[in-house]
Amino acid sequence: MRPATLRVGIAGLGTVGVGVVRLLAANAELIATRAGRPIAITAVAARDRTRERGVDLSGLRWHDDARGLAGDPDVDVVVELIGGAEGPARQLVEASLAAGRPVVTANKALIAIHGASLAAMAERSAVPLCFEAAVAGGIPVIKAVREGLAADRLTRVGGILNGTCNYILTAMRESGRDFASILAEAQALGYAEADPSTDIDGIDAAHKLAILAALAFGRPVDFASVHVEGIRAVGALDIAFAQELGYRIKLLGIARLAEAGVEARVHPCLVPQTMPIALVDGVFNAVFAEGDFVGRVMLEGRGAGAGPTASAVVADLIDVARGTTIPVWGANAEHLSQVVSVPIGERVGAYYLRLQVLDRPGVIAEIAAILRDSGVSLKSMLQHGATEDVSGNDVPDAVPIVLVTHQTREHAMRRALELIAALDVVIEPPAMIRIEAG
Repeated sequence: MRPATLRVGIAGLGTVGVGVVRLLAANAELIATRAGRPIAITAVAARDRTRERGVDLSGLRWHDDARGLAGDPDVDVVVELIGGAEGPARQLVEASLAAGRPVVTANKALIAIHGASLAAMAERSAVPLCFEAAVAGGIPVIKAVREGLAADRLTRVGGILNGTCNYILTAMRESGRDFASILAEAQALGYAEADPSTDIDGIDAAHKLAILAALAFGRPVDFASVHVEGIRAVGALDIAFAQELGYRIKLLGIARLAEAGVEARVHPCLVPQTMPIALVDGVFNAVFAEGDFVGRVMLEGRGAGAGPTASAVVADLIDVARGTTIPVWGANAEHLSQVVSVPIGERVGAYYLRLQVLDRPGVIAEIAAILRDSGVSLKSMLQHGATEDVSGNDVPDAVPIVLVTHQTREHAMRRALELIAALDVVIEPPAMIRIEAG
């Protein structure tokens, strides 16, 4: 007797939704073999029925309201590809779980913000909630962290989690051009949205990091505790100085389990040019995890796009077809840790500090005294000739100074920065970038 087909309802027929349709058609036989039964789309929900999408949608049941998929008798599993943490996406996922229907989603904002309550609904209904595609596109990081490393006590997880930012920082380094011109180029190439704020302000990476931290440390997802900084303030001058010092600048998401709790932060970092993650360029993502027995592992690949993201969605559908059910965060709710979050001010590490100062006698001594009195120890200093300010204007008698510190606590570094910024010889806000050497 032929196994029953897994009937799929897809909400959202954008780039990823169409990619899922194409993948299920192109690899139907392979997918059926690996899933143990055929997987076929039976229903869709999309706002515009007349739009040409380049795939055959004839014979499928259409829902103008995506929530209709949750009660469709011809749908066994709902795939949510609408996006957004609220509105139709959340309503559909909640309705589907409440109805006892498995859900597959690529929605990182939804999982990062409402993942705790959605996981509880999935647990009560005893159905899977799958979201491999929500983090790093086609890179199988959810399965790697939650299942492949299930035997290890993980202490650190993170990486390059946003391809748009990685492309911009790579292009700035290779071309020497400033942030604004590279961003415009990324938008023209389709690597950045018309409104790129979610990407360049670090929010997208923070959604993904919140999910990874919950999986790695077995606790409920806590997006609100993630410290978030984007790349708008990274200048071409910082890129050049970083290279001179032997570093590259990357936007990293880092979550670490320490004695005091979990620290989770997204911000630009200087990383040594010899580190594998420093060599991940362009639109590529890379995710690392560190465990007590496995050591350090890293996965790299395309973090977005129709093909990679569709691949992750269909991998989850194959799990559903097989009957695989794994707790959303790797353990049932009663076994999750309640470990506290640690604020960014407790971070201990080295710092890069760039100052634009008037070329006057005693300036360096004054700055060094502030750092000393704040408990910040200097490791090295670079001083170049006169240069332009952040607006590209020549500033007479002004020079850039770059200071690299030894390890210090962020509270101390911020206190020193406030005092330095108040000096009348400092002519623009100091630029501070954290150094991640390990």
